[in-house]
Amino acid sequence: METRRTDIVATPSRLPLREILLFLALLAAVLGVYAAMGSAYSTRMLVEASCYAILALGLTIQWGYAGQFNAGVMGFVALGGFSAMFFSIPVNEAFWGSELPGELGLVLLYMIAAILVVLGATRLDRLGVPKRLRTVIAVVLGVVLYLVVINALRGVTDQIESQAGFIGGLGLPVGVGWIVGGALAGAVGFFIGRVCLGLRSDYLAIATLGIAEIIKAFLKNSDWLTRGTATVSPLPWPVPGPAEVGFTLARAMYLSVTAVMIAVIFFLLSRAYHAPWGRMIRAIRDNELSAAAMGKDINRRRLEIFVLGCILMGIGGAALGSFNSMFDPQGYLPLNHTFLVLVMVILGGPGNNLGTIFGAVAVYLIWIMSEPLALFVMELVVAFGEGTFGWEAPTNMDSRALQARVFVIGLLITLVLRFAPKGLLPEKVRHVA
Repeated sequence: METRRTDIVATPSRLPLREILLFLALLAAVLGVYAAMGSAYSTRMLVEASCYAILALGLTIQWGYAGQFNAGVMGFVALGGFSAMFFSIPVNEAFWGSELPGELGLVLLYMIAAILVVLGATRLDRLGVPKRLRTVIAVVLGVVLYLVVINALRGVTDQIESQAGFIGGLGLPVGVGWIVGGALAGAVGFFIGRVCLGLRSDYLAIATLGIAEIIKAFLKNSDWLTRGTATVSPLPWPVPGPAEVGFTLARAMYLSVTAVMIAVIFFLLSRAYHAPWGRMIRAIRDNELSAAAMGKDINRRRLEIFVLGCILMGIGGAALGSFNSMFDPQGYLPLNHTFLVLVMVILGGPGNNLGTIFGAVAVYLIWIMSEPLALFVMELVVAFGEGTFGWEAPTNMDSRALQARVFVIGLLITLVLRFAPKGLLPEKVRHVA
C-alpha cells in the first residue's frame, strides 16, 4: 500500500508594498501638520497619538487575538491616570502628619475582613448547609457588613476632606505610577474576567461598559482620594518639563519615551503572536470547541489575554494622564477613550500590531485636525456667502467646527467598514500548501 506524503511549504514572502505606501502617506500627512501648525503643536499631537497607540495595542490583543469585545477601555485608562497622579504628586503633610492615616487603615482592614467573611459564607455548602440557605446568609451578611463599613469609611473620609483636603500623593518617580497603573488595571481586569468572560460577546461588552462607568463615578465622587471635580495638577513628567527646556524639546523627549515603550510592546507582542501561545489564542478565537477538544484550558487563556490587554490600557492611560499634567475624572469620556480607540483598531486592522499603530496615529491625526480644517472650510463658505448672497455669519462657528470631529470619525468608520472591513492592514494569516 502506497502512502502519500504532503510537504508543508510556507507562502513565499513578498515586499510589503501596501504597508510602505500607507506609512509614507501617513508620514507626508504628519509633515504637513508640522508645516501648517508648528512643531510644538504637532509634537504634542504625536505624543498623545503614541499614548493612544498603547491603548489600541491593548485592545487589539483582546479583540484581534481573542475576539473579546471590551467596551470599557475608558475605565482602565482612568485607573492608569489615577495611579500616575497618586504615586507621583507630592506628599500631603496635612494628611500624613495627622491621625487620619491610622483611622483610614483601620477601616480598610474592616473592609478586608468583611470581604473574607462574605466569601466564607458563600462556601458554607461545603459544611452541609443547604445552598439556598447559604445564599441567603451570604446576601444578608454582605448587605449588613457593607452598611457598617461604608458608614465607618464615610466618617473618616469626611474628616480627611475637612482637615487635609484629600490624601495627596506618595511623591515617587513617575515610572512607578505607570507600572502600578498597569498592575491596577490588570487586577481589575482579572476580577472582571473571572466574572464576565463566560458571557457572550455582546454581554461582555455591556458588562465592561457598565464597569467603566462605575470606575469613573467612583473616582469622580471620591473627593478624599482624587479631589473629584476639583482636579489635581500639575502632574510631573518622566522627562524635564516645558518650564525647564521649552515646549517643543520637552514634548520631543516625552515622545521618545513613549516611542521606546511602543517599540518594546510591539516586539514582545510580535514574539508572542508567532509563538505557540499566540497560535493557541487564535485557535481559541477561531474555533473554541476544537481548541477545547485538543485539551486547551479555554477560560484560563481567555483570562490571560484579557488581563494583558487591560495592563497595556492602564500603562497607556498613565502615560496620557501624566502628559496632560492633570487628573480630571470628568475628562474621561466614552467617545474619547473608548470609541476612538475602537476606531483606531478597526482602521488599522484587528490582530495586526503594525496596523494598530498605523491606525492610532492616523485616526488621532484626523481627530485633531478635523476641527481646524472644518473651521477653515466654514470660514471660506461664510466669506463667499457674505460677499455673494449677503449671508450673516453664525456666531458659534468654533463649536460647530468642534462637532465636525464626530462627523468625520463617523464617516471614516463607515467608509472603512464598507470598503475595508478587515482594516487597511488586515491580520496576516500564514497559509501553507
